[in-house]
Amino acid sequence: MKKRFALFPLILLVLGLCVPPVFAQGASGTVKGVCKDAQGNPIADGIVVYANQDNGQKYTLKTNKKGEYFSLGVGGGTYNVTLYKNADDFKAGKELFHINKFQVTLDENTLDFDLKKQSEEQAKGQGLTPEQIKAQQEAQAKQQKEVGTVKQLNEKLAAAKVATDAGDYDTAIADLNAANQIDASRDLIWFKLGDAYRMSATKQTDPAEKQKRLDSAVESYQKALQLKQAVTNDKDPNATKTLAAYYNNLAEAYSKAGKTDDAIKTYQQAAQADPSGAAQFYFNMGAVLTNAGKADLAIEAFDKCIAADPNRADAYYQKGVNLIGKATLQGDKTIAPPGTAEAFQKYLQLQPAGPYADVAKQMLATIGAPVETSFGSKKKGSKN
Repeated sequence: MKKRFALFPLILLVLGLCVPPVFAQGASGTVKGVCKDAQGNPIADGIVVYANQDNGQKYTLKTNKKGEYFSLGVGGGTYNVTLYKNADDFKAGKELFHINKFQVTLDENTLDFDLKKQSEEQAKGQGLTPEQIKAQQEAQAKQQKEVGTVKQLNEKLAAAKVATDAGDYDTAIADLNAANQIDASRDLIWFKLGDAYRMSATKQTDPAEKQKRLDSAVESYQKALQLKQAVTNDKDPNATKTLAAYYNNLAEAYSKAGKTDDAIKTYQQAAQADPSGAAQFYFNMGAVLTNAGKADLAIEAFDKCIAADPNRADAYYQKGVNLIGKATLQGDKTIAPPGTAEAFQKYLQLQPAGPYADVAKQMLATIGAPVETSFGSKKKGSKN
């Protein structure tokens, strides 16, 4: 006669399984350009120095064989930019050309050095028409305004980070809402606001207030995703990872709000956006399904996690936990579904002294399976 297997308290270890959030990188600008000499040839192995006139920060960049340079993570501000032919000239302070008061914004910033063209323009006394001069002035004014906006946003972001690190989520929320009053078109601000609302929700004792903050977190993450997806010419090499981070944290907010189906769908979107991080997203999905008591779907999620990362030990353990929860009793013998022993054994092979090693061995003993570790030792487990 078969009976449902009454789980040991050990199984309860999986309850409250942590789903770690993923955080996007901070705000910064991208600079790039092409450097050509007076003959129009690329300046290979040249040195381009960006010197921030606001805080003294310097970025030293090297050109490739095509004369191109590129860098991420350059803070916004006013820069003096200097070009050197090579490293030796750089050390000697022998510059080829320089441009002062170049404004770096949060977006992509292009600054080319074409010494042939610049020489010709200087020889012609610039030769700009009144319309060209006006357009140039308007562009400079727009860029200066952007620099001012970026400075204010960075100040609000910095203040919000300090508050968040201190667990003062209400202050962080206030700072980030103020940032959106300055400019509501920045996806990073909305993402950080979503994080602040989500983390603050766990501090609430009033269920209604907790739900309200989780709803606000969902709305903020959705706004961040909308803005990020609207950037059709996004050349940020980390754009897909950022998008996946937004999906991941939105899924966690859904999960905390009890919206399991929405959470699962959103974890799928995270995995599709960034396949390189799929193992983590599928593991998070499995954790949510485990906590929701949906063992079959949780097993499928952990299998996907294992397919993405065959060495993810904790995925094997959690798969085994969900499988043994489906075990039955035949007389005094525990009959576990196929694959249960293999899951716990694989965990022990990967982490013989891991945090779940003792529990995994006890589970194997319960179903009369041998204990196997990466050291090749085998010990026959006792039978109940």
